[in-house]
Amino acid sequence: MSEVDLPPVRGQLLRGETLAPFTWFRVGGPADVLFLPADEEDLGQFLKALPSHVPVTVLGVGSNVIVRDGGVEGVVIRLAGRQFAQVIVDLESVDAPEARVVAGAGALDSMVAKAAAKGGVAGLEFFAGIPGTVGGALTMNAGCYGSETKDVLEAAWGFTRSGEKRTFGVGEFRFTYRHNAIEEPIIWMQAVFLGKRDDRAAVTARMAEIAAKREGSQPIREKTGGSTFKNPLDAKGEKLSAWKLVDEAGMRGYRHGGAQVSEKHANFLINTGEATAADIEGLGEDVRTAVKAKHGIQLDWEIKRIGRTR
Repeated sequence: MSEVDLPPVRGQLLRGETLAPFTWFRVGGPADVLFLPADEEDLGQFLKALPSHVPVTVLGVGSNVIVRDGGVEGVVIRLAGRQFAQVIVDLESVDAPEARVVAGAGALDSMVAKAAAKGGVAGLEFFAGIPGTVGGALTMNAGCYGSETKDVLEAAWGFTRSGEKRTFGVGEFRFTYRHNAIEEPIIWMQAVFLGKRDDRAAVTARMAEIAAKREGSQPIREKTGGSTFKNPLDAKGEKLSAWKLVDEAGMRGYRHGGAQVSEKHANFLINTGEATAADIEGLGEDVRTAVKAKHGIQLDWEIKRIGRTR
């Protein structure tokens, strides 16, 4: 990309910035350009002025992504800073049984859960078990322990690739398992969640229980990502556990280069120290092949894989 491709900004434009430090796996090549916008206005103006042929990719906290070793073409946008991560609990309507939580797209899901608990708002506790941001939750209907984003979302807004501001009610998302049906890519800026008033201590206790379950069952201290594969459906349409299929295929602890299937949870891959993105993705494909051979079931990736192979 040449200098003339990029409009002026108030934030930072970093050419050739390695993306590995921004991902949980700690792997991946450089972005052609990494854009850290100063605020929403800066981002909107940049998108309006950016030539339409330049690819745009959004990177959150990198908890559910493999950035390939060849890096990412075009502009990678990262919403870094407090201006994109504010969480506000609306408690003005004192007598109302419901309360709204407004969160920036760059806010960690866990911070949304904590803010809701502090305000005595129930229903968002499950966000304590999701290692991503609000923007990612909107994109993939993130969920765990029986709850999903669709259950608590009221509305959200973001920018189109051309910098147009768009607002969507929850019904327009047409959420399904780990997917929304909005046709055009949206760079999310803010979401409004709806919860119910409850005792603060009770909400906090439920949130702590979820966080403890996650820590006890997932390799969160490792260089890892979120769940690797989606839970598939059997012939009757009933959901199966991906981790059980992987385990039964004998892949728990299996290694490919510097990558390994977690011994703690078979639906998690880990970087044992010196893995490349190709090692991790190759390991995932080995797992898919083994499960297909054992069960006749094709696992679909839940972790996103972006960028160029070497």
